[in-house]
Amino acid sequence: MLKAQLGIAPIAWWNDDLAELSDDVSLDECLRQTAEAGLTGMETGRRFPMNMEELGPILDRYRLCVCGGWFSGLLLDGDIELEKDRIAEQHAFFKAAGAPCIVYGETARSVQGERNTPLAQKPKLTEVEMAAYGRKVSDFADWCAAEGMPLSYHHHMAAAVETEAELDMLMKHSSVPLLFDAGHMAFAGGDNFRVIENHYSRIRHVHAKDIRKDVVDGLNRKSESFLDAVIKGAFTVPGDGSLDFEAIAKALAAKGYEGWFVIEAEQDPVANPPIEMAKKGRAELSRVMRAAGYEVVA
Repeated sequence: MLKAQLGIAPIAWWNDDLAELSDDVSLDECLRQTAEAGLTGMETGRRFPMNMEELGPILDRYRLCVCGGWFSGLLLDGDIELEKDRIAEQHAFFKAAGAPCIVYGETARSVQGERNTPLAQKPKLTEVEMAAYGRKVSDFADWCAAEGMPLSYHHHMAAAVETEAELDMLMKHSSVPLLFDAGHMAFAGGDNFRVIENHYSRIRHVHAKDIRKDVVDGLNRKSESFLDAVIKGAFTVPGDGSLDFEAIAKALAAKGYEGWFVIEAEQDPVANPPIEMAKKGRAELSRVMRAAGYEVVA
């Protein structure tokens, strides 16, 4: 039987790009709520200490582990040697934590954190530029893996690799492992099932993010930004949105994916209390895991 582990990202509690979309709870309380929701993993965020000496005892208290975490990469315009220096602390921390991977998000030229920059002004690469970028990302990913902590590449709204076509091009010109995010791909207008079919051999990590289709469809991408979309409620947890996660889980299972399914949904924690969202997401993922033939393990 295929095995799955269920985790969550702290963005439900604290938004790293929009401080006003944050719940004023401590790290300890965030982890307590995560455990109460029945989840066993937590990705890292801005309120996490970057060492296991400090974080380990807190995780142990709630029987949680580190199941990934974001790294703001700058390889599109940057130098690999500089990126090795930038990632060194997190790399060492994740190795000590036994994390499955570091989530690589390309933030060079991205407008994802710019409230006043419309989605339509996202960076766009030619195939020649993507090929050069793909080689650079592959070399960096190879180095990270050789040093004991692999990367998973996160396609992301408002970044250089957002659409299905852009992801296809990156996969063509790179060997980097993939983080599959159903919510971001649906928001970008892509076909999640075609992405799974085309790139299943590269998928190493999954973000279980849902969308509210009415909100996404109602956006004016020529005037509204990614952060505007977040504030409007474009994202939510599985079981609260528009995507068929049972079908998504079955498609991944059919290709033999095993590993983490991480609930990740940046939204207003006042309107969408994190503990309630975590419980709802966990309940839906548990249901679809059973339907897809997964055994959920701690």
